Amino acid sequence: RRLYFDTHALVCLLEENGFTTQQSEVIVSALVKIMDTNLEMIYKDMVTKVQQEIALQQVMSHIGGVKKDMIILEKSEFSALRSENEKIKLELQQIKKQVMDEITKVRADNKLNLNLEKSRVKELHAQQDRALTQTDRKIDTEVADLKTMLESHKLDNIKYLAGSVFTCLTVALGFYRLWI
Repeated sequence: RRLYFDTHALVCLLEENGFTTQQSEVIVSALVKIMDTNLEMIYKDMVTKVQQEIALQQVMSHIGGVKKDMIILEKSEFSALRSENEKIKLELQQIKKQVMDEITKVRADNKLNLNLEKSRVKELHAQQDRALTQTDRKIDTEVADLKTMLESHKLDNIKYLAGSVFTCLTVALGFYRLWI
């Protein structure tokens, strides 16, 4: 071990200041022992360069292992995320297909309802047209019946008028003959 001070110079300094040679040597040896003990304690906590390099290489290899593990974990996690993403895409496509099918069904139902409503409206119009045609026919028939009746009454009136005129002529001729 190295001592970082001159022990002989310290012994001489102590002797100059009133210590005996024996006292000075005991003090210096006590200081050396204290320093040795302290250095041993310090050396226990310290490492040598070789130990430090070995520890550094162990740490670096451990870091390298952790790095590899992280890369593997990252790849597997990335792979898991990719497969999860694919699952979500498939589910999304299925939902999209279901929505499109529902939209198609709703459109078909609406077209069917619209066509049914159109046919109902056409049927209603046809019924109204038939009813209107029947009403027109009844009116035409009634008008024709009334014209026939009017003509019949005209003819009867003409007959009665002709009969009345002939009767009046006959009576007038009868009076004329009676007076003549």
